[in-house]
Amino acid sequence: MKPEQREEFKQLILEQIEEVEEEIRELEEMTKPIAPDNALGRLTRMEALGSKSVNEAVLEDKRMRLQALEGALSRCESETYGICTKCGQEIPLGRLAALPHSSRCIKCVNK
Repeated sequence: MKPEQREEFKQLILEQIEEVEEEIRELEEMTKPIAPDNALGRLTRMEALGSKSVNEAVLEDKRMRLQALEGALSRCESETYGICTKCGQEIPLGRLAALPHSSRCIKCVNK
C-alpha cells in the first residue's frame, strides 16, 4: 500500500472513530438505570426496560467496533495496515474501504 493510500485510510478510520465515540456517548445516556420510582405506567416501564436491554447490546457492539478501529489505527501508524494478519498478503483496497478495521483478507476470514 502506498503511503498516500495509508494516509487516506487513516483519515477514514479517524472519522469513523469519532462517529462511533459519539454513538457510544448517546447509547450510554440511553442505557442509564431506570429508577423503580419513575412515574411510568407498568407497560411503559416494561417497554423502557426492553429498550434499555437492546441499547445495551448495541452499545457493546459499538465498543467492540471502536476497539477494532483503534487497532486498525495502530496498524496504520506501524505500517502493517492492509496486510492480512493470518496469511501476510495485502487486503484488497475495496475490502478496506468497506471495513477499514479489517485485519484479514476475505480468503482468511472465510476459512
